Amino acid sequence: MDANKILSTDLIDLVFEGRNKSYGAYELRTQYNKRLRNSLVITASIALMLLLGSFLSSLTTGNRKGKVEIKEVQLEEIKQDEPNEPPPPPPPKPPEPPKVEMAKFTPPKVVKDEEVKEDEKPPEIEKLEETKIGTVNQEGVKDEGIVAPPVESTVVEAPKEDDENKIFQKVEIDAEFPGGTSGWTRYVTREIERNIDDLQDDGRSGTVVVLFIVDKAGVVSEVRALPCNEAGVGNCLPPNSKLAEIAVNAIRKGPKWKPAVQNGRNVKAYRRQPVTFQLSE
Repeated sequence: MDANKILSTDLIDLVFEGRNKSYGAYELRTQYNKRLRNSLVITASIALMLLLGSFLSSLTTGNRKGKVEIKEVQLEEIKQDEPNEPPPPPPPKPPEPPKVEMAKFTPPKVVKDEEVKEDEKPPEIEKLEETKIGTVNQEGVKDEGIVAPPVESTVVEAPKEDDENKIFQKVEIDAEFPGGTSGWTRYVTREIERNIDDLQDDGRSGTVVVLFIVDKAGVVSEVRALPCNEAGVGNCLPPNSKLAEIAVNAIRKGPKWKPAVQNGRNVKAYRRQPVTFQLSE
């Protein structure tokens, strides 16, 4: 190579001076910067597309908020079979008092001896000492101060039903969450919002009915979600759904309820509480 061209020549040309430049190594080295630039542009474009897709996905998920709807469902009244108890037996008859020997009292009347009838003769004085005087002659036990026992009117009362520990199915006033319907709505809405991601992943809208017992002190026990064949509501979700799990846990760990009232006093009773969750389209 001429000396006056060395300053204007690339290092690659100097290296490959007098060598085979059509073999491939020369072209790879001369196109290196172009390939590097293209690779950086493609990598940056892919990274930008991934970031943009993630951002748009977060915006879409944020707009899909679950709509909580609390409905008061009128459940069918459960009729309880009244036990057929036999009527109480009649009181036993009091025993009859023993018959007392009596002698008929005949008023004295002056007549001839032959006209006096046998049954009208006055009793002998000795016999009257051991015999009670009456209107007829009667054989029986000697009157030794026997007094007929008083007749007592025995009334057999039907046994009263012991409902102190009875669990009522139907009551005059149902058990109530503290704060009423509005208090329950706020409480269950807060519990659902804590688990909104799990409910959205479950992807099911519907209603569950939770059955539990509220005792006379307001303590909740035996909490469970009813199967759809017992719930009696439309668009029912099964007990193994995420909504059923959240509703059962919310009632189980919640505060005491106001107990049910029957005949003016607190009683232990069942309570059915429906919970509805609706996913926004």
